[in-house]
Amino acid sequence: MTAPLTPPHQPSSNDPWQTPPSAGGPGGSHLIGAHGPGGLPGAPEEKALAPELRPAALVALLVTVSGVALGLLWLWLAPRVPLISDSTAVFLNDSEGEEAIGADGTFVLLGLAFGAVSAALVFWFRRRGGIALVVALALGGLLGSLLAWRLGVWLGPTQDVVAHARAVGKGVVFDAPLQLRAKGALLAWPLGAMAVHLALTALFGPRDPEPEWGVFPGGPWAPGAAVFGGPGAGTPGAPDAGGSGGSGTAGEPGAGGPAGGGVPPTRP
Repeated sequence: MTAPLTPPHQPSSNDPWQTPPSAGGPGGSHLIGAHGPGGLPGAPEEKALAPELRPAALVALLVTVSGVALGLLWLWLAPRVPLISDSTAVFLNDSEGEEAIGADGTFVLLGLAFGAVSAALVFWFRRRGGIALVVALALGGLLGSLLAWRLGVWLGPTQDVVAHARAVGKGVVFDAPLQLRAKGALLAWPLGAMAVHLALTALFGPRDPEPEWGVFPGGPWAPGAAVFGGPGAGTPGAPDAGGSGGSGTAGEPGAGGPAGGGVPPTRP
């Protein structure tokens, strides 16, 4: 007897050139297109990240807007560089002064302070944290530093030094434009915020619960399990602790002889 041949209207399943089944057809539900036009279903990480995007955007916006306060404080606290004119050129009134570097140092210190405060507030209101929240905190700090820098320069003394010198006259001391020479000072806010938030999370952040070690069913420590070496765990028919071999009662576990009974009775 031979195996039946494949009907001509049904393709053989061993044909390597046959067209794979469609997503909606039989056996095609495991293909990529079976989950809709988007391909594979959304990963759990994407679903868990979606609720964090809105508070993260709010944090980035608030931190950026607070750069206005940083710019005003920098304009108020930064030392001024005194200039003087002799009607032909403009010179530093104090060639050995440190006011220029003092403006950069003031911006760095204010940026670190704003970073610490913003990180503490974010941690206070959003203790659970999250990747999106930390990225928003750093991005908002950088944008806030840029806003503070441009605002301080805009509200400070005019950038046209020659026109300012002509306006005040010869031999009159006037302030130089407010400048940020060390552009790395813009990173003080985001770096300070990241460091403070990391420290607060490490010290006071929520901890994951410790895993509980359960007892496996049927294990040696499971309730009602026989312990090796204990009573009733010996070989059937072996002497028990009292020295009598096979002296169990019929039907009791651990008794000698056949299972479910003791030594069979002998005929007189």
